[in-house]
Amino acid sequence: MSTQSRIRDRLLALRRFAPRRSPPPCGEGTGVGLCGDKIHQNPTPNPSPQGGGEHTEYAARAVTYRTTPTMVHMYIVAAIIAFATAPASAQTPSDILTYKGPDREQKLIEGARKEGQVVIYSALIVSQAMRPIADKFGKKYPFVKISHWRADSEDIASKLSAEVRANNVVADVFEGTGVGEIAVAAGLTQPYSTPAIEAFPVEYRDPGGMWTPTRLSYYSIAYNTRLVPADKVPKNYDDLLDPQWKGKMAWRIGSASGTPLFLSNLRLAWGEDKARAYFDKLKEQKIVNFGAGSARTLVDRVIASEYSIALNIFAHHPLISKGKGAPVNSKLLDPVASTAATMGVVKGAKHPYAAMLLIDYILSKEGQAILSSAEYFPADPAVPPLPSLASVVPKTAGVPENFIGPDKLTKYTDSSEEIFRTLFR
Repeated sequence: MSTQSRIRDRLLALRRFAPRRSPPPCGEGTGVGLCGDKIHQNPTPNPSPQGGGEHTEYAARAVTYRTTPTMVHMYIVAAIIAFATAPASAQTPSDILTYKGPDREQKLIEGARKEGQVVIYSALIVSQAMRPIADKFGKKYPFVKISHWRADSEDIASKLSAEVRANNVVADVFEGTGVGEIAVAAGLTQPYSTPAIEAFPVEYRDPGGMWTPTRLSYYSIAYNTRLVPADKVPKNYDDLLDPQWKGKMAWRIGSASGTPLFLSNLRLAWGEDKARAYFDKLKEQKIVNFGAGSARTLVDRVIASEYSIALNIFAHHPLISKGKGAPVNSKLLDPVASTAATMGVVKGAKHPYAAMLLIDYILSKEGQAILSSAEYFPADPAVPPLPSLASVVPKTAGVPENFIGPDKLTKYTDSSEEIFRTLFR
């Protein structure tokens, strides 16, 4: 039965059972209100164009009326019918974020044309990735001006928080490794839907629709090829316990993708008891807590022979330097921790239509290919990374991968930080 038929049957039932007696009188009032079984309207009289009081009094009497319960129900049902049969095209800005109709793209283009701009905060390297994305997006949608600001994920999260708190939101979209879980936990995001996500593995998706993955990161050890002979390269986590590496290893502190991720990876893969027993042994290795720069900086210190081995660094960084002749290499250990840089829509975004066009583009084959060319690992499995980086993709290398999504990072980071402070400070 259609919505209109159900409402019509309800209207007939209301007429059948409505009381037939006249309602008791209500007190006078102004405006429109409900008094018992009576809706009354008694507006302040408007003077006639000629200023005549008699005409004014007549007008006031003409709009003062009394209705029965049957009429009350009829008005209510009429309003329901009007709402139920309203055209589906009456989209609000927040509705468009989750709209899945066949005319979705057309609606996005029409809305983005009116908005005229979109702003993204991203951790992508500007010259390699963000600028090429902006250029090609601009050619596809010349009516949308794209502005971008680049920073580390922690700084992006801080800026978003300040804007939302001040009710002065500038960014529409955010992107970065680690920023998704921070933004979601802080209530800085809003749900959205994009058909592009269907090409991605289920484990890379957010059931709540708060983020989508843009690129993946794989983590490994980095080692100096002059200080670590080929036959001595650690092949598993137990090899890191070898006394010869005591005081010669470093890991990054002050970042969720540093020491907390290393610890969380093994806790999730091995279970708490086995992982804790391993950590108790690892603490005897006197690992250097490196907090003087980024993960890339730590790799540079390994290249400079300051450390023999760096733990839990981005696996592709040593390969890029190796390709330029540096004495460094990567080694994946089982299990390989992996995370996703995520993208989301900021709560209070001023350009939701253009924001969704940008998200769709970055997740498209064309957008993912730009990330691949910029030496990132695309989240879309159908878009391969550069051949020079393929050796650190767990599936290609034949090493088990442990994907740790934003939900798990949020759940485990604080407790892993506590383990770090207890054992490794």
